[in-house]
Amino acid sequence: MALLAEKTRKMEQEEADTNMRILLDFLYCLSKQKLDDLNEIQTDLQYIEEDINYVEKKRIQLSRENDRFSLKLGMFADDPNSKLVTQSGPNASKKKWVRAKLNALQECYLQKRRNWVRQACKEQERGTDTSNREGYNPGLEDFQSVLTNFTRCSQFRVVAELRQGDLFHSANIVSSIEFDRDDELFATTGVSRRIKIFEFSKVMNEPEDVHCPVVEMSTRSKLSCVSWNKYMKNHIASSDYEGIVTVWDVTTRQSIMEYEEHEKRAWSVDFSQNEPSMLVSGSDDCKVKIWCTKQEASVLNIDMKANICSVKYNPGSSIHVAVGSADHHIHYYDLRNISQPLYVFRGHRKTVSYVKFLSSDELASSSTDSTLRLWDVKENLALRTFRGHTNERNFVGLTVNSEYIACGSETNEVFVYHKAISKPAASHRFSTDLENGGDDARSYFTSAVCWKSDSPTMLTANSQGTIKVLVLAA
Repeated sequence: MALLAEKTRKMEQEEADTNMRILLDFLYCLSKQKLDDLNEIQTDLQYIEEDINYVEKKRIQLSRENDRFSLKLGMFADDPNSKLVTQSGPNASKKKWVRAKLNALQECYLQKRRNWVRQACKEQERGTDTSNREGYNPGLEDFQSVLTNFTRCSQFRVVAELRQGDLFHSANIVSSIEFDRDDELFATTGVSRRIKIFEFSKVMNEPEDVHCPVVEMSTRSKLSCVSWNKYMKNHIASSDYEGIVTVWDVTTRQSIMEYEEHEKRAWSVDFSQNEPSMLVSGSDDCKVKIWCTKQEASVLNIDMKANICSVKYNPGSSIHVAVGSADHHIHYYDLRNISQPLYVFRGHRKTVSYVKFLSSDELASSSTDSTLRLWDVKENLALRTFRGHTNERNFVGLTVNSEYIACGSETNEVFVYHKAISKPAASHRFSTDLENGGDDARSYFTSAVCWKSDSPTMLTANSQGTIKVLVLAA
């Protein structure tokens, strides 16, 4: 019995010693992590203090130069309070806006500052350091550019609106909206089985109740997507619920080519910007097809394992295509070798419903996991995740320009993000025209969005068939 008790005490001591070792290891790991965090915070504070000193010196210099210009222009005789009154309103508003978005802006600032410091270290090692101005850091200049753009655009202004059909009819849903090559015309399509072409200048200048399409083309099936040819101004492609990809001549209102190889609903179609005769489509039959308007059959076929929701040519290449899939991934193909993707971008947790290129290197994606993501297709890197909108069931649209990404939401809103900031810069809500709201009002969602080239103007449509022209403004 005494031996058994001794063994029991020994086992208890060994277990207690093991538990102490685990606890001690945890504390050492936690201490190291916190010290690393502290070192990072101290380094960040050093960057911030350096930048504060530089900006304060720059501000004093600008103030002195402004005083000299004021004297030269004879403004010293004016009431000194007048200028302060005109500037205090906008300044106060912008400062309030910055403080409201402080966390998102902090993330952007620190990322750019750290990246440039790492780059400067590499340049110093190579003997090619370019930051020769005292206190100057390119990361600060880069962030200032983002901040200037971000504070310049904080809300949407409605400049035109048009409505289509019966307000309470589901056939009003606009699934795709897109400007033509010159931003003079825009096309809408959806479950109404019609492609409607509007003249943008007329929409802007005529009363809301007289907007009529300049061209209208009927189809036998519901439509999912349209894409204008980037060279042939009068050519537009469509994809439909029967899997048919059609190329239309808007002038004659007739189809030029009809491709019927897809076996299920085709969700997406896109013309190449570099080869005007080439277009790509994706379908629920898990196939990506490359077409040539000079041939009656597909010229290339990519078999995938999941439904295809979106396809897009790289704007700088006729051989690179991005594919958004129900497998939660973006597959990036070099069409010269389709045996496997060049890259597979992973990160979304649900179906990837849209892919759009901001540039030849930057790709945006949208998913029903209620996030947008930005990718570097040149370096195969995930750059940023954007959150703020709601998207769990529907196709809500995605549009990009060189600086901004915009999408719809199942809250019947439009959201816009600056590509360097993970939180929304602005949003706009559609009105429902229902006096008491209720379940029907909550079911409405934004269904399509499109920027007008590289401008602050955007087209947006919702599931009621309402189309608005919005301008991003301060």
